[in-house]
Amino acid sequence: MKPLIKKYRPDEEYFTEERCYITELSNSDYDPEVSIARARVRPGVTTRWHRLVGTTERYSIISGKGLIELDEHEPQEVKAGDTVLIPPMCGQRITNVGSEDLVFLAICTPRFTNEVYQDIDDISE
Repeated sequence: MKPLIKKYRPDEEYFTEERCYITELSNSDYDPEVSIARARVRPGVTTRWHRLVGTTERYSIISGKGLIELDEHEPQEVKAGDTVLIPPMCGQRITNVGSEDLVFLAICTPRFTNEVYQDIDDISE
């Protein structure tokens, strides 16, 4: 791999079926060991229950306030500066419980691909 600087492109943000906005900061075959995405959840919105197959995810909260739910664990409030570690196959969702957008980095190892995503919203309800 050679050094590379990827510029932030807010115009590339897109809305997902998971109910959040995503901006891919780094996610390519060029760096398959990790992906980094900026996620944004509007106030009052809960993302869909989901899990990642063979991929560890970390949420690094940048701003806002959320309620994270992980499998059978008690829901926990998270805020700027907090980090959530999510092992492969761990059911997860997050709710924005604040009055401003909840923004966090979603860091995946190995990198996130659509094939690792499993929606389990209907299973978990």
